[in-house]
Amino acid sequence: MASLRRVKVLLVLNLIAVAGFVLFLAKCRPITTKSGDSFHDIHPRAEVANLTAHGISSIQDAVLKRLSLLEDIVYRQLNGLSKSLGLIEGYGGRGKGGLPATLSPEEEEKAKGPHEKYGYNSYLSEKISLDRSIPDYRPTKCKELKYGKDLPQISIIFIFVNEALSVILRSVHSAVNHTPAPLLKEIILVDDNSDEEELKAPLEEYVNKRYPGLVKVVRNQKREGLIRARIEGWKAATGQVTGFFDAHVEFTAGWAEPVLSRIQENRRRVILPSIDNIKQDNFEVQRYENSAHGYSWELWCMYISPPKDWWDAGDPSLPIR
Repeated sequence: MASLRRVKVLLVLNLIAVAGFVLFLAKCRPITTKSGDSFHDIHPRAEVANLTAHGISSIQDAVLKRLSLLEDIVYRQLNGLSKSLGLIEGYGGRGKGGLPATLSPEEEEKAKGPHEKYGYNSYLSEKISLDRSIPDYRPTKCKELKYGKDLPQISIIFIFVNEALSVILRSVHSAVNHTPAPLLKEIILVDDNSDEEELKAPLEEYVNKRYPGLVKVVRNQKREGLIRARIEGWKAATGQVTGFFDAHVEFTAGWAEPVLSRIQENRRRVILPSIDNIKQDNFEVQRYENSAHGYSWELWCMYISPPKDWWDAGDPSLPIR
């Protein structure tokens, strides 16, 4: 369950309180919550009901009910962190499923200034959930591949300077939501001496409370540039593998396993995942066809059609050199 994963750290911190709470569970009345002028029983979740059906004791049932309630309470508190920043969490809302997000005519007028400032519609970004779902464009065969359980852990490093806060946090949420927990060592945010106030205390307070111990912030005291900023992130990393990403990305399910598997086979490899496009005006996720990445003589990044032997193999899950 996604919400359980998000709050598991805080739940551990609450175990001491829960242990004390258990001591007088037998004398406690069933928990109720008020909605308007009436009260409703808190119902256990499906898994609790299944356990009860197999003869679990009333004490154990009460413990599970309270833990379920505690999970909901903590998650609501975490959602409050984003609301204080004017941002949204959850899987619904505008842009759901990677579809184009839109603004009303009044909102369009407000969006003009930020759009020019960031090069993308940052005002619209604030209206899109930090957890929005996006399509899985992987070929069917890629989804069927199996990977070992001993894959190395990755440190994900985001470099930014004066990026929109909502875009940075959506990158973080997306990485946490779509990277298996055992494989994600940490996320490191490298601030290359930004000027924006929201990228200072508000950003740091949010990630420290939302993802305690998982997200680190590294701040350069002067503008170092892209490569030196990446090196600072690498110095702070403790994972077996480091991955460098722009701070305006969204991950899909299953992105990490093939990357880590290829590196596990040969630690000298540098892997670039297949990259689709997020449109700057409406945040629509646009599929890019299979391609390799390279550079022109002017050092502009370009997409290169795979070589003939790759096409002849007829297997879209094969890596492209």
